[in-house]
Amino acid sequence: MNALAQFESRLPAEARSAIKQLKSPFDVQEYLQSLTYKGEVRDRSPLNVILDKQCHCLDGGFLGALLLWKLGFKPLVIDIQPDPGMDDDHVLALFQRDGRWGAVAKTNYVNLGFREAVHKNLRELVMTYFEHYVSIHQLKVLRGYTRPFDASKFPLTDWGWDEESTTKLYKKFYARKMTPLITKKMAGRLSPVTDRTYAAEIMYTNLNESFGNRKE
Repeated sequence: MNALAQFESRLPAEARSAIKQLKSPFDVQEYLQSLTYKGEVRDRSPLNVILDKQCHCLDGGFLGALLLWKLGFKPLVIDIQPDPGMDDDHVLALFQRDGRWGAVAKTNYVNLGFREAVHKNLRELVMTYFEHYVSIHQLKVLRGYTRPFDASKFPLTDWGWDEESTTKLYKKFYARKMTPLITKKMAGRLSPVTDRTYAAEIMYTNLNESFGNRKE
């Protein structure tokens, strides 16, 4: 039994049925957004995300990658990174169609989720998040991204359900080097985010779970 089949065999019948209804990356995005966003320290395995019905962008992102894998895509994940100490990282599960990149993500912010597979390269895709990656201080904080991490090549094949293996996977993922998006000079002249724009960016957001607000 392969890793995907073993993962599915561990799901309760109701959850297994729900997962089988997901037929596209957009379905995966909608499923991720149906889960409660919880910006806690704990990093769940994909199985426990489903069982607990809550997650943050890291464990939700890897669940998204696993669900895309079930649809025939590679389970590719990248980390888009803010100015250090200014916000949380954000994890994207990637997919490709006709050579173009798209993404799904679990997010607390309405504009940091799904992207259609229309982007020529990863930098082009990541830059679509730039204007929306806004801190609670109304600053544009996105600074870089990592290269794709293929979770199917991780030596521990039980990362979908075993918490110890999941922790090792996440540590390996977070050890990857960042590729800068902008220079320090560019960052120094970025405009602040207006009140009106910020109000639009935080629609449907639980600000109690945002970086700088939540209780760790």
